[in-house]
Amino acid sequence: MESSEVLRKAIHERGVKYVASELKVSTSLVYKWCQEKESESGSGVENPLDRLIRVVEITGDTGLIHWLCQSAGGFFVENPIDKDAGKTPVLEATQKLLSEFSELLGAVSNSYNSDGVIDHGEAARIRKEWEDLKTMAEKFVVACEKGFYTVA
Repeated sequence: MESSEVLRKAIHERGVKYVASELKVSTSLVYKWCQEKESESGSGVENPLDRLIRVVEITGDTGLIHWLCQSAGGFFVENPIDKDAGKTPVLEATQKLLSEFSELLGAVSNSYNSDGVIDHGEAARIRKEWEDLKTMAEKFVVACEKGFYTVA
């Protein structure tokens, strides 16, 4: 889906005039954001979504996307590239997934059992284990979707 289409859909409910007023920009600018960009040199302007993804491309840092997702009440999980996914047997892949889950549970247990409190440092470790688990789970699901574990 193109960024202009995403914006058009998001803005539709409230209306262009309302969104423009809240953002303190002109309605014509919001309309331009919602138009498909014909070419790099064509009419239209780069919309905020295009600009944000461009910043990520330039910097190589997905922190901006993580922040945006967290600000919207969600989280971002990258689609991992696993060149060896098709070479790992399904049981081994499942064991790796369970191992990651076990590490998360271990981090929670160790943090809480030590003093009955989870401090900021311990919470950071729990967050890291959670991110590792999400990544491993996504690798497993992508491998399933690509048919790596189907019977020949």
